[in-house]
Amino acid sequence: MTPVAERRSERIVETAPAKINLALHVTGRRDDGYHLLDSLVTFAEDGDELTFESAERDSFRVVGRFGAELSQDDNLVLKARDLLRAALDVRGLPHGPVAITLDKSLPIASGIGGGSADAAATLRGLLKLWKAELAPETLQQIALKLGADVPMCLASTPLRARGIGEAIELAAMFSVPLVLVNPLKPVSTPEIFRSLQRRDNEPIGEIAAAAEVSAWMQSLSVLRNDLQPPAEALVPEIAEACDLLRQSLAGFVRMSGSGATCFGLYETEAAAMKAALALSAYRPNWYVLLTRTVPGDR
Repeated sequence: MTPVAERRSERIVETAPAKINLALHVTGRRDDGYHLLDSLVTFAEDGDELTFESAERDSFRVVGRFGAELSQDDNLVLKARDLLRAALDVRGLPHGPVAITLDKSLPIASGIGGGSADAAATLRGLLKLWKAELAPETLQQIALKLGADVPMCLASTPLRARGIGEAIELAAMFSVPLVLVNPLKPVSTPEIFRSLQRRDNEPIGEIAAAAEVSAWMQSLSVLRNDLQPPAEALVPEIAEACDLLRQSLAGFVRMSGSGATCFGLYETEAAAMKAALALSAYRPNWYVLLTRTVPGDR
């Protein structure tokens, strides 16, 4: 390890935004078993929060609503830390012991990139703490080693992802009110993929630019999440969550990733807030989050 020149205490706070799949088309499968995807992705303004502080020795602590459900030993945050250190060592760049706290406010394994977003936030936060820089392609290689979703979570801006998630193209998108709903039922991603009827679906295609939010949401309606039908068959509450979001007059409703988180996009803050309050009252044991998507420019 290359020691840092000074040991003064520093503190970096990094948000790990929830990843939202507006569309997810399964377009093929590689020989190694990885599925090929074409996905339109945006991010929420809210998510998990990670704190990084220089320390005398390494430590890792998980807190928050869903912290007790997460392993502190086999965690992508620690893998991201160690891979980044190894890359810095090779280049003779400084780093040091770090105390990491993960405030886990997003549900576990819920289709919104929680673990991947945490890993990506770790890379961003530690580079700031250690005042280090890596070439973008090197950072992307580290991210992909951590998981197919980590490169897009590293960007945390609206994008289109192809391949297994590594081929990223930034996308122009509106920032709109967003309500996330999760029935807090376990869903098996491998089982969902095994249940797919087709793995050679058509890609997303070109998305026409829209001047108004309503027209943009309408253009999304022709797109799909190919994982949603098998997920609904395994966890019927997913279909119920989507139905409740539609009844709340969301302009666009889908399941994100492999579930079980569903989301509704709204044209106004008032409509989104009304929906979130109604859903929280009707299903008090579900996870409901009122937030907003981040804007995206090409």
